[in-house]
Amino acid sequence: MLAHMKTQTTGALTEISLTVPSEDAERFCKAIRSLLELVRPATRPANEDGEELYPAREVFPESTPGNRLRGLRTREGITQKELARTLGIRQHHVSEMEKGVRSISKEMAKRIGEAYNVSYRVFL
Repeated sequence: MLAHMKTQTTGALTEISLTVPSEDAERFCKAIRSLLELVRPATRPANEDGEELYPAREVFPESTPGNRLRGLRTREGITQKELARTLGIRQHHVSEMEKGVRSISKEMAKRIGEAYNVSYRVFL
């Protein structure tokens, strides 16, 4: 299957070149990416206690901005109506944002973030 492979080392880097049939190229790329993750795991930022930090989308891959908004409400112990009042919008807009029917704009995400002391980026 493998038609040709060559390596060339320059300083601290080694270039590896593979020639494979076109129909197998994507599978090879996917396999190589998986191998690279095994031998060189991504470094993660750490908090002040030295604990690794993980992005929300990695921990909760199914999470959506609406789910995170609902989670914020649950954490705060507030209703959609109370959140809407705080943000100066109608309750049904909160419901639509949570369901994913209405997207959360960057400005709205910033308003939510400021009101509840969280990064607005989690709602985008």
